Amino acid sequence: MPSFDVVSRTDMAELDNALNGIEREVKQRYDLKGSMCGIERTDNTLTVTADNDMLLTQMHQLLHTYCTRRGVDSDVLDFKTAQNATKGTLRQEVIVRQGIDDATGRQIIKMVKSSKLKVQVAIQGDELRVTGKKRDDLQQTIAAIKEMKMELPLQYVNMRD
Repeated sequence: MPSFDVVSRTDMAELDNALNGIEREVKQRYDLKGSMCGIERTDNTLTVTADNDMLLTQMHQLLHTYCTRRGVDSDVLDFKTAQNATKGTLRQEVIVRQGIDDATGRQIIKMVKSSKLKVQVAIQGDELRVTGKKRDDLQQTIAAIKEMKMELPLQYVNMRD
């Protein structure tokens, strides 16, 4: 039976490359030179530090720009509220979302069932497995999921006949 997986993955190597580019630019830019601005990554969490609100928005713009350049969708970035840190600086947590959460998975399953396509969708951890009798049904399912305009970037991998 043909099947494929719906996943949401972020290439962490490309994200690291984007962060290295940001670090180089922070050292070279006149308005950021000598400030306490920086971005550090631990697992799926980025920590953005800046001296004030204006520099924090500059760091956000740099993050979006470099992620786009490296082919990382910036929709996976979940910005938390900024907090005061040492020496009057601001610290902000940015979560890199990986996988499809329960609510999004259930929303996709509900849409596929309501579209009357002859496929079955199963939740497998943080991804979805879609199986059907015909490859055309699977392709129609992919098109239907793409039309949903999810805020989470989705990839369609592991297509098998």
